[in-house]
Amino acid sequence: MRIGVLSDTHSKILPSVMIEDFKTVDLIIHAGDICTLDDLKVLQPLAKLEGVQGNMDDAGVKNMFPRKKILRCGKKLIGVYHGEGPSKRVLDFVKKEFADDKVDVVVFGHSHCPCQEKINGVLYFNPGSPTDQVCAPYCSYGILDIEDDQVTGRIIKIEE
Repeated sequence: MRIGVLSDTHSKILPSVMIEDFKTVDLIIHAGDICTLDDLKVLQPLAKLEGVQGNMDDAGVKNMFPRKKILRCGKKLIGVYHGEGPSKRVLDFVKKEFADDKVDVVVFGHSHCPCQEKINGVLYFNPGSPTDQVCAPYCSYGILDIEDDQVTGRIIKIEE
């Protein structure tokens, strides 16, 4: 299973290289700060779309997506949560949010900074933002590949 992962798109135009890449995924996970439902129209025709709400999302997005969710993808459980707090502490808040959940991967956003870190057997995966580098050195998105009992993540730097 191949999963396209993005976060913090903030109603900006999505990069064409990411759109092309997402045409080959089985699932897209948006980790919040979509902003409006109109912004999903580009992603919805590409693959099944799952997501959570972020702190900047309007009422329409908040009605469509929960604050937190856990998805079964093959043999793996993927937790999804936008995140909160200052950029340097987002991972701490995310770990606390899933402390009582049995998950293999946690997808999150909020900081706009890509992160891929395995802690106590759980892969914490922030794809960064494909449209905004407020706190990050570059724009990016992610791909998670699930094959048998393995999950591998890739952060993809956007060069457009």
